[in-house]
Amino acid sequence: MNDTQRPQFKRADHVSLTVADLDAAVAFYTEVFGASLRYRMGPFDAAEIPPMDDGRDWTEAHVNVPGARLNIAMLQLTDNLGMELFQYERPADTAKTPPRNCDIGARHLCLEVADVQAAVDYLQRHQCRALAGPIVSEDGPAPDSLSWYVLDPFGNQLELVQYT
Repeated sequence: MNDTQRPQFKRADHVSLTVADLDAAVAFYTEVFGASLRYRMGPFDAAEIPPMDDGRDWTEAHVNVPGARLNIAMLQLTDNLGMELFQYERPADTAKTPPRNCDIGARHLCLEVADVQAAVDYLQRHQCRALAGPIVSEDGPAPDSLSWYVLDPFGNQLELVQYT
């Protein structure tokens, strides 16, 4: 393939979240969202894995975090989307709260639902915090919809959308 040939991007495979407590996050997303656990791996510890040929440690070379120790769980969140959860035990200076929406690198996961109000009510009963909503989108360039943002119990922002 030369530089002018764009690769074929086939589909989204998964999203990822870094969490403080992997067991709690796996329990929440499997019990509340109905995700299934596909696998768990780790710990991967840079101090225990031989360095790469170029001298970098394994975690620096593969996940861009030198000196890390981490565990991974892969969930099947919906029929067409996986969710990879990371828990870093090191480095010691990892941030303990998710980034705000205005922070570079911030992200959120949006899931389509049949009834946004029912979904928000359900999630609130399961330790999620609903923000103001719904956001009504009508007669604009985006499809008509109702959207509502919630925070999961770990502070990660989720968006729910119902197309009308």
